[in-house]
Amino acid sequence: MESISRKRFTAKQRTELWERWRQGQCVADIARGLERRNKSGVYRVLAMNGGIRPSPRRRSVIALTLEEREEISRGIAAGTSIRAIAARLRRAPSTVSREVNRNGDRDTYRASDADSSAWERAHRPKPCRLATHPALRLVVAQKLALEWSPEQISGWLKRTHPRNKGLQVSHETIYRSLFVQTRGVLKKELIAHLRTGRNIRSPKGGTAKVGLGSIVDAVSIRERPAEAEDRAVPGHWEGDLLCGSKNSYIATLVERHTRFAMLIKVSGRETATVVDALGKQIRKLPQELRRSLTWDRGKEMADHQKFTVATDVQVYFCDPRSPWQRGSNENTNGLLRQYFPRGTDLSGYSQVHLNRIALRLNQRPRKTLGFEAPADKLREVLH
Repeated sequence: MESISRKRFTAKQRTELWERWRQGQCVADIARGLERRNKSGVYRVLAMNGGIRPSPRRRSVIALTLEEREEISRGIAAGTSIRAIAARLRRAPSTVSREVNRNGDRDTYRASDADSSAWERAHRPKPCRLATHPALRLVVAQKLALEWSPEQISGWLKRTHPRNKGLQVSHETIYRSLFVQTRGVLKKELIAHLRTGRNIRSPKGGTAKVGLGSIVDAVSIRERPAEAEDRAVPGHWEGDLLCGSKNSYIATLVERHTRFAMLIKVSGRETATVVDALGKQIRKLPQELRRSLTWDRGKEMADHQKFTVATDVQVYFCDPRSPWQRGSNENTNGLLRQYFPRGTDLSGYSQVHLNRIALRLNQRPRKTLGFEAPADKLREVLH
């Protein structure tokens, strides 16, 4: 007797599996919900489809229906000619003739068997767009190797080639070409260039970091000028520390209007060290790009008044447990994990290397900028 953990999933169970996956449940929870002893079967279904729910199969609107096949079967049993059956169904005689010949002959034709066979024959995956467009496939592979996300590639292609549909592709098609095993269009090695490095598409979700620390004379983000809030004027920055192992850190700054990022090497998170490093970097900027800085509640900015005196840049602090109030910086720090995974010792990276990573990040198109790159956006502001 087949073990319950090895049983095939019914159509209803597969629907429930994908629905639970869409809701963000983990593989183990899905397995328990489907009364499976282990999660391997669930993971196998997800992995074969790259974590992307397959599109539901539908019959073609021009295909013969089961009712029509039953009418053909009854007509054959009554000795009716193919032309007469076709006329009754309002179908071409050649359609009925092919149907009968494909499924035996007049003596062996059965409607239910013919319908099942037709459904199985129709299960032929269409060739992927990237498989049939070599030039497009090459461009996509090159951009993936530069750590561009599929959505950035898709938006950039539409913006660069607005009239050439042959050089456009959706980000979902790129993800499917990478993750769905049966396609094999893009090399699996390219998955390593995705920000998460996963080999399966996961539903969105996660937990926010908690801001801690008490800052003396902190100015609340609620007092920040309206021009900073609506991103209308450049020069308003968001900042944070990217943490690594062995108490190593990188200071990150993101300009709200252009999303331009800067990475700053710091030797520790002591407030004197961080404030001094940030001050040196900010003072290199043109005056029109030195308006404000928004930080979380971390004590590394306890000397914020010293920073303001040195740079003439006012520091505003987020509310406790509200990292979303500096969302551009949070998003950028997430992108940086592609280059500096959690657990990496950040102390070994030079400022030159950090500048190189920042340049690569600033040359990637952003959806929020209409798929312009932050570097190009900043250039427009300065000129």
